[in-house]
Amino acid sequence: MSSDPASSPVRITRRTVVLGLGAVALAGSGTAAYGIGIEPMRLAITRYRITPMAPWPAGLTLRIVAVSDVHACDPFMTPQHIRRIVEAANGLGGDVIVLLGDYVNGMDRLAGIVDSADWAPVLGALKAPLGTYAILGNHDWWADRAACERGHGPTFAGEALTRAGIRVLENEALPLRVRGHEVWLAGLGDQLSFERTWWRFGLPRKGSDDLPATLAAIPDGAPSILLAHEPDIFPQVPAHVALTLSGHTHGGQVRLLGYAPVVPSRYGRRYAYGHVREQTDLVVSGGLGMSGLPVRFGVPPEIVVVDLSSEPMA
Repeated sequence: MSSDPASSPVRITRRTVVLGLGAVALAGSGTAAYGIGIEPMRLAITRYRITPMAPWPAGLTLRIVAVSDVHACDPFMTPQHIRRIVEAANGLGGDVIVLLGDYVNGMDRLAGIVDSADWAPVLGALKAPLGTYAILGNHDWWADRAACERGHGPTFAGEALTRAGIRVLENEALPLRVRGHEVWLAGLGDQLSFERTWWRFGLPRKGSDDLPATLAAIPDGAPSILLAHEPDIFPQVPAHVALTLSGHTHGGQVRLLGYAPVVPSRYGRRYAYGHVREQTDLVVSGGLGMSGLPVRFGVPPEIVVVDLSSEPMA
């Protein structure tokens, strides 16, 4: 069984540098207190009403409540604060609740680690008629050196979620019975699982994701929803998938005059945030926590609610 590791040294990355410049800019404009101490503590509810491009059962409405990028840490995302998020999510009337990855601290030594034994049971209080389901994010892997060295799970985050009664999906799909219809929920392995270790340990690839295997169990023509932590997989998602839900980007985490200087995606701002419609539909959550530096500006923490229906909703 895996256990939470000690905090790792600070890593200086392009994302950290740009977020740092953003923090300096905030300080220079007199808004540092807001970006560091106020906006990160806010909680917005962002709603999308989508009529899927893909086939969807006539007359069926499905409400999905999505929680992403919690990044449990002290003092910014304590178990008490997570409990507030859980209470808000439970009150949104979701048919199903999904967790989109990155539960662990994403700021190394800049914030204190909250043990999975403390944050996972709080998330375990999430309740919806069809259940609560989760996928893992890149930080859930990177924080677990032993899992990265093995080249496979379990990770301590995944085990903690399982013990809390949350089903973790790793390149698998399962059917949900929704008011007489069957809708498939698929969870993709993380696309960056081994990015920091694959070359060191001779792993064959950077991610644990397998999109073909994830979708293989879904019967032809069945309505389906895909959970994928990073939105970069979206160009490969086939048109028959009704909706892909992602997190990871934090909406850029810092937006100055509506512009995100850095988005952690090889597609830049194409999948930075919100509802994207290409061959099918994608919703990218701005998430709840922070990584790199403890600052959010112009991207309030959010819980996402998606109502899917075969008919446009007023």
